[in-house]
Amino acid sequence: MPADPLHRAGKPQRSTTSQPPSGSGASAIEVRRSARRRRTVSAYREGDRTVVLIPARMSEAEEQRWVNVMLDKLAAQESKRALGDAELAERARRLSDQYFDGRARPASVRWVTNQNTRWGSCTPSEGSIRLSHRLQGMPEYVVDYVLVHELAHLLVPGHGPRFWELLEAYPRTERARGYLEGVVAAERLPHVPGARGERPAD
Repeated sequence: MPADPLHRAGKPQRSTTSQPPSGSGASAIEVRRSARRRRTVSAYREGDRTVVLIPARMSEAEEQRWVNVMLDKLAAQESKRALGDAELAERARRLSDQYFDGRARPASVRWVTNQNTRWGSCTPSEGSIRLSHRLQGMPEYVVDYVLVHELAHLLVPGHGPRFWELLEAYPRTERARGYLEGVVAAERLPHVPGARGERPAD
């Protein structure tokens, strides 16, 4: 997001810098509070850091909530430069190396437009993984979660205890699931893949 010209014209009341959540792959976060800013929150990248602009009156809890919201929005904007199938396959290979010691090796990974009831699917016998085009534009960690989920199915086809043990290797599983659950609730889109106690999604 572009910088807020009104904010830049005035001196912020307080500025704090922190490191991003572990495993997020993001830059340092600087929160700038401004007395001029009443309700709006904005964020933008500035060199090797992310700057979040908030009203001075916000509580610490509100600050943290809005930092997370704006990080997700920035990530979604940046990921709209959609990965092609080749880049998606390379991403799957990197995730397999990182979380499964390279044991999950899909023969193909591609986007599809005919998956309206699931976020991703896997055919272990063919080694093929398909991701719904609805994921395009979502934060990278959400796309990675669905990829890791489907990669795990190359090693364990069902949703038994061994499958969930594999998925626990991905550190942002709960946050990604929360994001998708929010999308489901807000827009009535497909169910989150493979939730415990739900009908399997793939």
